[in-house]
Amino acid sequence: MATDTLAGTGGAPPERARFSSRQILVAMSGLVIAMLLAQLDNMIVAPALPTIVGDLGGLNHLAWVTTGYILASTVATPLWGKLGDLYGRRSSFMFSIVIFLVGSALAGMSQNMAELIGFRALQGLGAGGLMVGVMAILAELVPPRERGKYSGVMMAVMPVAMIGGPLVGGFITDHLSWRWAFYVNLPLGVIALVVCWFTLRRLPSGSGAARVDWSGAALLTTWITALVLITSWGGSQYAWGSWQIAALGVITVVAFAVFVAVERRASDPIMPLNVFKDTNFSLAGALSFISGFALFGGVTFLPQFQQFVQGASATNSGLLLMPMMISVMVVSLVGGALITRTGRYRALPIVGSALIVVGLLLFATMDTHTSSTTTALYMVVLGAGMGGLLQTTALIAQNSVPMRDVGAATGASTFLRNMGGSLGVSLLGAVYTSHLSDYLTAHGSAAAHRSGSAAQMTPAALRALPEAARQLFQNAVVNGIGAIFAWGAAIAAIGFVLAWFIRHVPLRGATTAPVEAAPAVEEQSLTV
Repeated sequence: MATDTLAGTGGAPPERARFSSRQILVAMSGLVIAMLLAQLDNMIVAPALPTIVGDLGGLNHLAWVTTGYILASTVATPLWGKLGDLYGRRSSFMFSIVIFLVGSALAGMSQNMAELIGFRALQGLGAGGLMVGVMAILAELVPPRERGKYSGVMMAVMPVAMIGGPLVGGFITDHLSWRWAFYVNLPLGVIALVVCWFTLRRLPSGSGAARVDWSGAALLTTWITALVLITSWGGSQYAWGSWQIAALGVITVVAFAVFVAVERRASDPIMPLNVFKDTNFSLAGALSFISGFALFGGVTFLPQFQQFVQGASATNSGLLLMPMMISVMVVSLVGGALITRTGRYRALPIVGSALIVVGLLLFATMDTHTSSTTTALYMVVLGAGMGGLLQTTALIAQNSVPMRDVGAATGASTFLRNMGGSLGVSLLGAVYTSHLSDYLTAHGSAAAHRSGSAAQMTPAALRALPEAARQLFQNAVVNGIGAIFAWGAAIAAIGFVLAWFIRHVPLRGATTAPVEAAPAVEEQSLTV
């Protein structure tokens, strides 16, 4: 398999396949579709969930339709990264697409909630390969110096999915069937498969000589699952001091300790711990985790404010996120172009993390009189921070390891971001519920009983309440929202401090010469 050397270690890098700009763009068409599938799936399913529950039942297990998907994709991410290193990016990536499509088809045919949760987990296993595969393949196609403008396009897919997902999902649910929220993945996935089959033939196939670290994968799955269950169940299904939560805590600690010990001795570990010896890689990983925790954990609850306090509908609350998504897209594209032109990237994580802190603090100041226009301005600030940070952390992580480990490094970086987002949603969700409930209790138990909890209240039910009870609940929502954004800003501030310690390491492949075109006979085999 083609390898590369770490920047600054000396020695000429070995030959690697070179792709023309046309070949890269054609290959990226398949990668963009695959990334869109992975990002879109959660957003497109969300508007269909109430209808799904009405059809299949199982309201108590509704959260696991989402949690099962996120958990499976998080666990699978480092495994897919390592499989790509061993057996080639193209083969592992296409196999992950197949798994995702099989899970989508089966989810659409589900007859009960248990089947749906299981098939959503299967989807998640494939989605983990889609996310890490896209970034790892991009690292094979394009040298780091040229990669900024292309990775900026990939990061721009996220806002498209977040904006379009709820709209498409709502339309499908209203005019077709909730099952088509899953079936719609099938034609897109087939297109991605065909494009990748023809455009990625020149990628290294991998030796396949090393064995997969299945024991490490099993231990990784164990401690991650236990940790996510703690954050999902703690304070809701079980008290934080219950024996169930305590047992899960013990399992998390023990499995993690054994995982580290096994990975240190493994000849080909599922997550090479040696990559964390590089300071830049560790800092980029920490920034990925913190940004995921503070950002996705906070933004997840913004629609609560928009619907309960500002009176937006579910569909409109998705549209109201557009200023933030446009800001992410613009800054990602501009930042990527600047990295490609100058080869400098250190300022982006510093400025990006600072803007995230400012944006979250602005959201923490919202009250019942905050207008949608003001909220939109806050979103622009937060989105600019996202755009400056998300793609840069992945680029720094990839540039910190040899090419033979770029899949594992990409998987580790994506894994840390997903873990941060998962834990952020769970823990900040507990903070939101606690502050909301405490506010209601402190301002009168009778009113609190009429208003109900965050889990029971809907925007329609809120509008039917008497004026006094409605204002009380809205004030409680503001209290909870302010708390989670303040906590998110505090966590993000740690990321701002860490960003200053990132060193500028010249990007591999830094050259002003254009990427040479492959011979014509090869280029024909790379296009559809």
